[in-house]
Amino acid sequence: MYIKQAFNVLHEWWRYLVGFIIIFLASQIGSIPFIIAVMFKVVANGGDIETIQDPNVMMTILDSNLTLFLMLLSFALGLVATYFVVKYFHKQPFVELTTSRKKTDWGRVFFGFGLIAITTIVVTGLDYYNNPEDYVLQFDLVPFLILAVIAIVMIPMQTSFEEYLFRGYLMQGLGVVTKTKWIPLIVTSVIFGALHLANPEVDKLGNIIMIYYIGTGFFLGIMTLMDEGLELALGFHAGNNLIAALLVTADWTVFKTNSVLKDISEPSAGFDVIAPVLILYPIFLLIMAWRYKWTDWGGKLFGKVEEPVVIAEENNQNSNYIE
Repeated sequence: MYIKQAFNVLHEWWRYLVGFIIIFLASQIGSIPFIIAVMFKVVANGGDIETIQDPNVMMTILDSNLTLFLMLLSFALGLVATYFVVKYFHKQPFVELTTSRKKTDWGRVFFGFGLIAITTIVVTGLDYYNNPEDYVLQFDLVPFLILAVIAIVMIPMQTSFEEYLFRGYLMQGLGVVTKTKWIPLIVTSVIFGALHLANPEVDKLGNIIMIYYIGTGFFLGIMTLMDEGLELALGFHAGNNLIAALLVTADWTVFKTNSVLKDISEPSAGFDVIAPVLILYPIFLLIMAWRYKWTDWGGKLFGKVEEPVVIAEENNQNSNYIE
């Protein structure tokens, strides 16, 4: 099983705590270039540095493409740190953080990507057709091509970092420590959602948007546990963020990009905010369950994570020898 295989490597609880701290610090170091660039621009224009204490204001200082690139650097560095922590601190092959299969199933990655990409394009196209007054066509070839290069390279790093950290590293770590599946599912989903509290969407729509963020965490976690690997979650998350960055933007979203469309409508914190969690996500899970023949939902989501018998016996022998 995906979580259970972590028993085969160095999996003491303190390793996951130290590893998480290392990964967190690395991601924070990755945000320094963005902060320096913003401060340099403000000072060069004769502005007051105190005026950029608001993160949402910082996002508007630089060119949007440069902002996106620098903002995503922290995730790229976090992904690199995750790789080294797993490989050298836990002595775990990175493929075992990716999947319980012998090698990464790229077909699953592309299926998850395509599922959300096609859905997003179709839904956005229908909304544009029915409510053209809510959008502005802002396509500009050169800025868009620069955006496309940055997004295609950097956004998968951002989404992969989040998946490897939450549905991978923390899911396995909490799983082997608590020997449960539901505890890591709940904890990683809530933390994943809570980290989006700083997004401008929360200020605009209110705390109801947290239902979407936490619900998305549960959706990706369920997907990972049922499929015994990260492949579907990696593809889905990358497809969601990449298509969103390229297709449509708004002044109140975290990704303010040179996308094809700009949404100028006044957003409402109504049913449409939680509709993906209540309607789309269950449909997506049913499609994946049908395609990949998922069974034993109760066991895979709420069952115990038992340490392999051979490993347990070896640990007991080692303990007796030490005594």
